[in-house]
Amino acid sequence: MGRGDLTNEEWARLKPHLPMPGQRGGRWENHRRVINGILFRLRTRVPWRDLPEHFGPWKTVHERHRRWSANGTWDRIFAAVLVGADAEGRIDWSMVSVDSTSCRAHQHAAGARKSLPRVPGKRRTPRQHRPGEGLGRSRGGLTCKIHLAGEGGRRPLSLLITPGQWGDAPQFIPVMEGIRVGRQGGGRPRTRPDHLGGDKAYSSRRNRRYLRRRQIKHTIPEPKDQRARRQRRGSRGGRPTGFSKAIYKRRNEVERTINALKNFRAVATRFDKRAYVFHGAVTVVAIRLWIRP
Repeated sequence: MGRGDLTNEEWARLKPHLPMPGQRGGRWENHRRVINGILFRLRTRVPWRDLPEHFGPWKTVHERHRRWSANGTWDRIFAAVLVGADAEGRIDWSMVSVDSTSCRAHQHAAGARKSLPRVPGKRRTPRQHRPGEGLGRSRGGLTCKIHLAGEGGRRPLSLLITPGQWGDAPQFIPVMEGIRVGRQGGGRPRTRPDHLGGDKAYSSRRNRRYLRRRQIKHTIPEPKDQRARRQRRGSRGGRPTGFSKAIYKRRNEVERTINALKNFRAVATRFDKRAYVFHGAVTVVAIRLWIRP
C-alpha cells in the first residue's frame, strides 16, 4: 500500500457501494487499484498519462473516472456513504454552514469541444453537465467556483460547480436542496440541519424567506446597506435579523472543509476540460473525507 492509497478500513467502508465487476462489456480492472490511481492523480495533479505503472493502464483509470462522473456513479456512491455515516451517527447536524471557494483553471482546462458530451453508450448528456463547462473569466483568467454545505465535522454534504464570476446568494437554495441524506431503514431523507450558518454574501430576503418557510434556524449577518434599507422602511421593513456571535464562530468549520478539499491539488487548480469530470473529482475527494476513520 503506497502513500495516499486506501487503507483496509477505508476500503471496507467503500467497497459495498461500488458497482459489481464483471458486468456487460468485459471484466473490469480491480476497483481498489483503479480508485487508488484516481486518488493519486487528484492528490498530485499529474497528467493522466504520467500515472505510475502499478496503477495499471492510465487509460483504464481515466476512463473509469470519466464514465462514473458522466453517469452519476460517483454521486450515488457519495449518497450511499452519507447514509452509512448518518446511521453511525458521524454527521454533526447541529451546525451546517454554506460557503464557496474559487478555483483557478489551468490553461489545459480550456478548449473543450463545442458539441454536447454524451454518456458512454447512452443518448443523453452527462449528469452535472454545464453549458460553458463551468468556466468564468476574471482579471486573473479562467476560474470556476465550488459551492458547498459542510457539517460540523468538517466534511461536505452538498456540492455545486459554477463559473467563477457567479455570486454566492443565488446558489444558496440549489446547495441547500442538494442536502438529502437517506435513512438506512427507509423513509424520507433528512434535508434540514438543526442550525445553518453563512456569511454576508448569503444575506438576502429570498434566502431568509426560504429558511423561514422550511423552519431552519440560521445565523447570517446582515450587511450595513440591507440594515439601512430595512430601517428606512420603518415597520414595513420587517423585524431585525437575529444574530449570535457565539454561533457564528462555528462558521470556520466550512472553511476548514474547503481547506481539506483543496489539499488535493487537482481540486485546488482545475485541469479538467469538462465540468462534469471536475465535479466528479470533487465528489471523489468528498467521499475520501467521509470514509476516513
